Amino acid sequence: MTYTLAQIDDVAKQLLNKYSNKPIWAFYAPMGAGKTTLIARICKQIGITDAVASPTFSIMNEYDANGKMVYHMDWYRLADEAEARRTGVEAAMDEADISFIEWPEKAPALLPANHIRIEIEILDPEHRRIIITS
Repeated sequence: MTYTLAQIDDVAKQLLNKYSNKPIWAFYAPMGAGKTTLIARICKQIGITDAVASPTFSIMNEYDANGKMVYHMDWYRLADEAEARRTGVEAAMDEADISFIEWPEKAPALLPANHIRIEIEILDPEHRRIIITS
């Protein structure tokens, strides 16, 4: 799927329609590819009214989506799986209804088998491509 920023709300809706049964969404992409932007639009689609921002320094942000617990995690600053465990990401994934994870490659062994892998490729300044593996 290829898209522009103007199409991102439709992309978010399509992803939710197809993968809403997946509790863990792992986003792989280079810096500046739009991971946080896409996650923010997905969050808006599921009813989160708070401003969704990257949890780069806090590691995790928690949101309420009409009674469902949503975690948005950014593992970029984590050194390894041991540090990820110490921050409580495993417990958060277990208790959340849905978790969105940026930079999951920092602790890949912590991802459960039933996660969805979303790769975002930068095609040019305006276009992105998503490759999904579930």
